[in-house]
Amino acid sequence: MRPTRLLILLLCTLCFPFVFAQDVVTTGAERTDEYLPLLKGKRVGLVVNQTSVINNAQTCLLDTLLNLNVNVMKVFAPEHGFRGDADAGETVKDGKDIRTGIPILSLYGANKKPSPQQLKDLDILIFDIQDVGARFYTYISTLYYIMEAAAENNKEVIVLDRPNPCDYVEGPILKPAFRSFVGMLPIPLLHGCTVGELARMINGEGWLNKKPEACRLTVVPCLGWEHEQAYSLPIKPSPNLPNDQSIRLYASLCPFEATRISVGRGTTYPFQVLGAPESKYGTFTFTPKPLAGFDKNPMHKNQTCHGVDLRRVNDLEQGFTLAYFLDFYNRSGQGAAFFDRARFFDLLMGTDSVRKAIVSGKSEEEIKQSWQEELNTYRNMRKKYLLYRQMVTE
Repeated sequence: MRPTRLLILLLCTLCFPFVFAQDVVTTGAERTDEYLPLLKGKRVGLVVNQTSVINNAQTCLLDTLLNLNVNVMKVFAPEHGFRGDADAGETVKDGKDIRTGIPILSLYGANKKPSPQQLKDLDILIFDIQDVGARFYTYISTLYYIMEAAAENNKEVIVLDRPNPCDYVEGPILKPAFRSFVGMLPIPLLHGCTVGELARMINGEGWLNKKPEACRLTVVPCLGWEHEQAYSLPIKPSPNLPNDQSIRLYASLCPFEATRISVGRGTTYPFQVLGAPESKYGTFTFTPKPLAGFDKNPMHKNQTCHGVDLRRVNDLEQGFTLAYFLDFYNRSGQGAAFFDRARFFDLLMGTDSVRKAIVSGKSEEEIKQSWQEELNTYRNMRKKYLLYRQMVTE
């Protein structure tokens, strides 16, 4: 973190400690008075998961709305499922909620976008899922498909907003040729938006059927949070992001998923360590094992991995670095073969230029410089859609 920014944040914390208290953040979902009138007499579909809670994470949004006599017809479940316990990439199946009997329809199985038939008996879709600020975190891809389906079928969308816990703007902008479910939008790797702000951007920039404001959209903002303010999630947003440190490191470590380097899946500290069975990668060791609630079949299962422990690293100034990747790439001695799944790496980066630059021997500074002009253009565009004041001017 830059000294000037650190000093400003410290002074703000000392002078206005109440602003930084976790318990003063009110999520959009908790502001029921703002959106309940919009649901009166309407047939409602929810796009939710285990993070869709209110009352200090004590109450599920589905239960809350049913208790308030809202006509919830069905739930759409994203990657990891309604309860958030499915592994990354694991197919999520349709079913019923045991407690309420409400049908649960998967958006991470046969289809990732609601069909006209699934939307036929609905008037409004409510989206309330906690994001972590990275383009390849697939909840925002689900958001895009929800908005697209709603626009095509003349349905309303209400986004109940939540803070961004990794609130930076950094990384390459996604190019159209690398569009996939791990990157649907022409935004940076770290987009610096809440889900509500992204929804406004998707609508305002005409990314839905090339028509601005194609979706009938309402965003219910959260209260008590501003951009660049720290926010600790009360519930882990997916099986392998169990704490603040994993979320901080996620953007920098996720690209390793296209290699044979483990990011700690199969341990209780995923996305906080790196390693592989070869001793050349470091002196720290860990052994991935099938682990309930984390990963059922991790890479290098039951093999001792050698690498580095990043659980106490706290120097991520911009939320994203290639330093770890370049270090392991150089230690490997494999050259281009280090990219076990080169296409997947390019999809995560949103471009093939990063991989090509790494193979050609460019430094992190040179690689980052290559996307600065586009990043500045994005920052200027992003300003139109911000709902929360920036504490420090970029």
